[in-house]
Amino acid sequence: MGANTAHIVAERVQEKVDLPLIDIRIATADAIHAKNLKKVGLLGTTYTMELNFYKDKLLEHNIQSIVSKNQVDRNFIEKTLLYELGKGILVNETKKKYIRIANQLIKEGAKGIILGCTEIPLIIKQEDISVPVFNTTQIHAQAAVQFA
Repeated sequence: MGANTAHIVAERVQEKVDLPLIDIRIATADAIHAKNLKKVGLLGTTYTMELNFYKDKLLEHNIQSIVSKNQVDRNFIEKTLLYELGKGILVNETKKKYIRIANQLIKEGAKGIILGCTEIPLIIKQEDISVPVFNTTQIHAQAAVQFA
């Protein structure tokens, strides 16, 4: 499963298939552990940020994740994923707002930022953020290559 949000059903899928499932959440947790971090900010779809399937999987790996407390910010991320980034539209003002949201999470104690939607790395890069950035698309692809 190539999307973060799709992992909402990862356990159910794994129960039904006889193939290994490379879980993006676990691969991301491994990457976070490689940086010796315990608390990270999470950017993603509304489902990824607001439901527990992602945060709980990280907690199983002793990683606390935080999301913006501001509903307007979470709605902004969702809207831009659907109507901009998901369509390949990259807007500088959108990038500035993502950076502002990430910086707020850093102020709240995040030592890294998870780009928890495959489109977010289109607009946010490591050089934009002062703490380690975890590009889950790249992390997941690398995990698949290592598995192969």
